[in-house]
Amino acid sequence: MTASTPFDDGATTNTGENRENLSWQQFGDASRELAQQIVNSGWMPDLIVAIARGGLIPAGALSYALGVKAIGTMNLEFYTGLGETLDEPQVLPPLMDVSAMDGKKVLVVDDVADSGKTLKKVMELIEKRGLSLDGQAHAKVEARSAVIYKKPVSIIDPDYVWHYTDLWINFPGLFCLSFRHSSRLS
Repeated sequence: MTASTPFDDGATTNTGENRENLSWQQFGDASRELAQQIVNSGWMPDLIVAIARGGLIPAGALSYALGVKAIGTMNLEFYTGLGETLDEPQVLPPLMDVSAMDGKKVLVVDDVADSGKTLKKVMELIEKRGLSLDGQAHAKVEARSAVIYKKPVSIIDPDYVWHYTDLWINFPGLFCLSFRHSSRLS
C-alpha cells in the first residue's frame, strides 16, 4: 500500500475558522433525522454495517434509533494522514462473518462521503459479490448507504444524507492529535 498524491479534503488547506463544527447535540439531531429518512423511505435494515472508523459512532446511533441490534463493521484504510490517502481503499482484518446474511437488508454507514471512494468500494463489493470479506462466504443482500455528510466531490450518492458541505468537518470528541507514538497520555 503506497500513499498517493494528497487528496484535498480541506484538512490541510482549510485551516481557518471556516469549518463545519458538529456538536454532540447536532450529532444527535443528525442521527435522529437520518433514522427518520430511513423510516420514511419504507425500507428498514436487518443489519447495520459501520465503515470503521468514521462510521462506528454514527452506525451505533442509527442502530439505537432504528431498533436494529444486528451490527457489524468493515475495516478499510484510505486515509494515511491529514490530506493523505492511498490510491484506493484497502479492506483490513478482522473480517465480518456473513454466513447468516443471505437475503438481508443491509445499511452501510459512514461519517462522510468525502471523495466517496471508501463508500463506493464497499457498495460495489456488496453489489458485485454480495456481502463477503473473506473471499469464501458470500451473502446476497440488498444494501443502502447513509452518511452524516456528503461533499460535492464525492463519486457516490449515498441513499440517506443528513447534510451537504464542502468544508472540513470537526466531529465532536475527535481531534487530529495522535497518541500512537506517545508513551504517556496526560
